[in-house]
Amino acid sequence: MKKLSVLVIILIATCTVALAQPRAIGGRVAWSIGPSYQHSIGDKNMIQLDLDIAGFCSVQVTATYNWIFPISSWTKSGSWNWYAGVGAGAGYAWWGDWVRASHYGWHGKGFKGLGCGFVGVAGMIGVEYNFDFPLQLFADYRPVIGPCFYKGGADFYYSGLIAGALSVGARYRF
Repeated sequence: MKKLSVLVIILIATCTVALAQPRAIGGRVAWSIGPSYQHSIGDKNMIQLDLDIAGFCSVQVTATYNWIFPISSWTKSGSWNWYAGVGAGAGYAWWGDWVRASHYGWHGKGFKGLGCGFVGVAGMIGVEYNFDFPLQLFADYRPVIGPCFYKGGADFYYSGLIAGALSVGARYRF
């Protein structure tokens, strides 16, 4: 019974610490659209998770670990921050890599004509404004660089440099 009591106390303490961290949920809009979740780790770091549907032809999940740098000279009623980080992304494009396809023409030699799955390294740089009330506005650039796997081979995922990369959005902080 003592072990169970200790386990319950540890579980409650862990949940309390996790819930005490500031979080934000909202959406990103670019060539893609999708939900965005941000979880702070202390005052200087955050984890960001994004799900993007790019041009109705691909879906992408991205997770980045970001370092936060306050911009204290711009503080009036809210707070400005810029952030940069790295992470990973993965997804699937139904019509293949659309940038490569448009380069060669839809029926050209370079267009695979099939969907492609992709994985890669994601980088992120952005700026955010946190109002005094629980609203956050942001703009960021988050390319995904890596291979795209077709049924018959692999290639570089060119769309990861554009689709869902440059975006603006808003989040509710809680």
